[in-house]
Amino acid sequence: MRAVRYDAFGQLPYVTDVPDPDVVQLPGGVVIEVGATGLCRSDWHGWQGHDPDIATLPHIPGHEFAGVVREVGEGVRQVRVGQRVVVPFVCGCGTCEVCRAGATHVCPHQWQPGFSGPGSFAELVAVPAADVNVVPLPDEVSLEVAAGLGCRFATAYRGVVDVARVREGERVAVLGCGGVGLAAVMVAHALGAEVAAVDVDAGALALAREVGAAHLVDASSGDPVEALRERWPDGAQVAVDALGSVVTARAATSSLAVHGRHLQIGLLPPAVVGDRATVPMHTVIARELIVLGSHGMPAGDYARMLADIAGGRLRPERLLGRRITLDEAPAALAAMDAPRGSGVTVIVP
Repeated sequence: MRAVRYDAFGQLPYVTDVPDPDVVQLPGGVVIEVGATGLCRSDWHGWQGHDPDIATLPHIPGHEFAGVVREVGEGVRQVRVGQRVVVPFVCGCGTCEVCRAGATHVCPHQWQPGFSGPGSFAELVAVPAADVNVVPLPDEVSLEVAAGLGCRFATAYRGVVDVARVREGERVAVLGCGGVGLAAVMVAHALGAEVAAVDVDAGALALAREVGAAHLVDASSGDPVEALRERWPDGAQVAVDALGSVVTARAATSSLAVHGRHLQIGLLPPAVVGDRATVPMHTVIARELIVLGSHGMPAGDYARMLADIAGGRLRPERLLGRRITLDEAPAALAAMDAPRGSGVTVIVP
């Protein structure tokens, strides 16, 4: 099969022919023909060597994807060849205490495509423990839309709905309007919240307006916390750091009202953050704030999100941006740290 691969961290990836994945190598696994896969900043972090889970080189990146099941391994009972499916970016072992409690997304023995093993920037990808990790897609959800669900949209959905528990009428600030931030804006708006979107990119802010932001804050023209306080003098009830940086994490916390909730969705790799504090704890103490982390969504919870999408209550197709080929993926991955266009870039192998 053809795949994107890199031989060293930071070295330009390239497209090459590699052996097809072997379903026998993953317990209870399946092989999926990739119909579409999202290009995410987490892939860039992995390529830069910021993720300790990537230990084997050369490596195939890619962790959010949808496709059609091509091969089913021994012991698989609930997944069949020919099914259209999506896979969370964290796969659980399915047998430990955490997985049995339904929290496969934080399984201590987790396996992540594109990090723990070969990823989805390829024509085929193998997934372990398919009966607990592979989710059938409704006919109403396309493979390209589903490709952005496995990481960004699902993470935002669970973070806003189940972790921060945003309620109708609450004030919600979303800092960073990439894929996960735009998804957070859309979901919070669907719940009836008043949403402020913060970014430095005019195109991203314009798209945030289209998907439900009532207020736009251009962080390139001044202090975003001051701008948010001008709109909401008492502060936001919920602030989402959807980018993942020391600057945005601190700004999110500082924009909160007394008893507000800080939701950290944007990834802050240890190699990038180092020993620096990301959240000002004196502010957390003084305002009795709640700091929450959210890391993806278990496969078992996908049904609610997919029902909201199939029913038209959420429209993640509005977040799609560029559609590129596998041959265009290496340059696009390398450019992820530069200013980007708005919307989710989807690779179609």
